Amino acid sequence: MRMLMNIIFPLEPFNSAVRDGTVGSKMSAILEHIKPEAVYFTEQNGQRGAVLAVDVKDSSDIPALAEPWYLTFEADVEFRVAMNPEDLARANLDQLGKTWG
Repeated sequence: MRMLMNIIFPLEPFNSAVRDGTVGSKMSAILEHIKPEAVYFTEQNGQRGAVLAVDVKDSSDIPALAEPWYLTFEADVEFRVAMNPEDLARANLDQLGKTWG
């Protein structure tokens, strides 16, 4: 199942990792481990953030995706189910509309 991970980085320890030059290697190690489909770094509510598209085959995959962010950067991590156009087409909205509309 495709999910969006919404990550918000607190100032610390992220600032310290930027200052000591380890933020890039830490970020690369996490991304290499979880292998997201896509990654976008962005501002979120005035803080550093990222949005990642990941494939979650089983709910037991979630800790392996989230813990690196928690333990490395003390980040807040949220998961949201997401669909691409093909997924939405398979949802059969026309039939749902007839049934529930």
